[in-house]
Amino acid sequence: MSTEGEYECIVIGAGVQGSFTAYQLAQRNKKTLLLEQFVLPHSRGSSHGQTRIIRKAYEQDFYTHMMEECYELWAQLEREAGVKLYRQTGLLVMGPESSQSYQLIKNTLHRNKVPMVILNRENFSQHIPHVNLAEGDEAVVDINAGVLYADRALKTVQGQFQKLGGVIRDKEKVTDIKPGSVVTVSTSAGVYRAKSVVITAGPWANRLLAQTGLQLPLKVVKINVCYWREKVPGSYNVKQRFPCFLLTEGEESKENIYGLPSNEYPGLVKICYHGGAETDPDQRDRQTDRSDIDILQRYIARCLPGLVPEPAVVESCMYTQTPDHHFVLDCHPVYSNIVFGAGFSGHGFKFGPIIGKLLCELSLGEVPSYDLSPFKIRRFQTKTKSAL
Repeated sequence: MSTEGEYECIVIGAGVQGSFTAYQLAQRNKKTLLLEQFVLPHSRGSSHGQTRIIRKAYEQDFYTHMMEECYELWAQLEREAGVKLYRQTGLLVMGPESSQSYQLIKNTLHRNKVPMVILNRENFSQHIPHVNLAEGDEAVVDINAGVLYADRALKTVQGQFQKLGGVIRDKEKVTDIKPGSVVTVSTSAGVYRAKSVVITAGPWANRLLAQTGLQLPLKVVKINVCYWREKVPGSYNVKQRFPCFLLTEGEESKENIYGLPSNEYPGLVKICYHGGAETDPDQRDRQTDRSDIDILQRYIARCLPGLVPEPAVVESCMYTQTPDHHFVLDCHPVYSNIVFGAGFSGHGFKFGPIIGKLLCELSLGEVPSYDLSPFKIRRFQTKTKSAL
């Protein structure tokens, strides 16, 4: 049955970024529709799973600055909904003292006066048991970092959006977008019109942007989300104050390896490699590359002696990566009432509230709260062919 609807804004994609965008619009009393191609909740994209790391430890000042307000917005949502979404654990950042990446993170924390503790080989083991700090490595702890309860956060923000009068329609795949002063969006179940449209479709972003004559240099990769069993139950437990951690680079890899304390699955520690093999988002389970698991096994055997170096559980997630691993937050170069957020490159979840605010501002034609120059598509224009 065809359903026609008139809205002030339509948001396509009900992951964390789209859900927060819709919520921000509803807070502004805008009549908003949030469309999702799968039945909610689902595990087909990039926003599912029980936990994510929240941190200010970044190489770039602009992310650290954005996270300042982001922590406040997460706390505001917790208060509004009466739900716990964040647990402080600290984030242990490790890396070769001589490495550029590690030093940039340490300097950013210091420059922005983020509460932190520096650890060296002499005092490391008394603060962080059951972890071997590699020869030549140093460590710093971002004290206020911690764990976000991802599935709960997504459900909460969607619930708050609906309480504000927002409409969610799931199991409605977008089949066509017709630009204009009023944008027409056709789905598998109906036709909708709005003054503005926000596309936050994760791995499917380019398929939707193609309908507006635009393609971005996005690469979709499948990540193996691995959980490793504790040899002695509780050794790496959140209740034992074991922190989240990030290895900037090491003997096994130049890419980040990150982990969260055992919590969501009792006795299992989530440790993942920050990268994966390219995949088609509609056929991701055909991607069976396990080279990242081999890297993790070698790292765990060397540096985390209290874990069995064989994954007990392997789940999957997708990253949509940009060439520089920075986000895309911008308006369409021809149709300014079509806005998009894409390419969150595996580190965007924690920014959900602030990205929602920024995409809301762009869709309403307002000056954004932050300098978006690092996130504009013009940085790709030498590499991007527009079909316009």
